[in-house]
Amino acid sequence: MTDRDRADSCRGPYGGEAGPGHCGDPARFEVARHGRAPLRVCPVHLGPSLLMADGVLWPPDISLIR
Repeated sequence: MTDRDRADSCRGPYGGEAGPGHCGDPARFEVARHGRAPLRVCPVHLGPSLLMADGVLWPPDISLIR
């Protein structure tokens, strides 16, 4: 896996840095967070990330990245 593949991988649903919860599927969405880097997630983890990830803005700011 290349650095780009890791950067474009899903970090959902909790936003860990390749720790537990890192699914490895391609990220399709970016969720803005307060005081943290945006969270890139796959379609499966978009909903859970809005509910469980740290610092998610409300209302959520979601961007399609691919």
